[in-house]
Amino acid sequence: MLGSFYKDGLDSGQKAAHIVDSANREEHLKRLADVGIHVQETMHTGQLEVLPWTDAYVRDHWFDQDAMLATVENLIQSGPAAGYPLTRLVGHHMDWLFRDKSAAYNLVEYEARLNHVLSKHNDPVICNYNPSKFGADVAMDIMRTHPLVIIGGLLRENPFFVPPEQFLDEIRERRSARAAVA
Repeated sequence: MLGSFYKDGLDSGQKAAHIVDSANREEHLKRLADVGIHVQETMHTGQLEVLPWTDAYVRDHWFDQDAMLATVENLIQSGPAAGYPLTRLVGHHMDWLFRDKSAAYNLVEYEARLNHVLSKHNDPVICNYNPSKFGADVAMDIMRTHPLVIIGGLLRENPFFVPPEQFLDEIRERRSARAAVA
């Protein structure tokens, strides 16, 4: 479904940065080639960057929100620094994270905080999740952190979106309530 998004950006002279599971990297590159992207050429010129999630999301074997926010900022800024007008950034399935409940909470907090970074830029960013990999509570929280969502193949304003500060306050209240029960 995202093939035309990728190809249109590259054809328009924009940079593309994709964060993928290293086990699926070759399959991802094949899908890019299948939609008509000259993968090797665009990677060679730096117009296309395909990074494993272990280099972007994880530091010392744990999900580091601050490092990831800095990585996103750097990836977005790398486009204009290299002469590209925009960077289309896509983070693909972070299923590995949902094996650890505390990491999932950190991810939801990160997604809310990400809005602060993205609000400084006009670059399109897509967070791509497989909702079958986690519970409804996490799915709903992730959705609530995104002002726009793709549902049924259509980009829509998200009626469930909660502004970042309000959402972060809610997360802090939940943590306090859980700590009080424990």
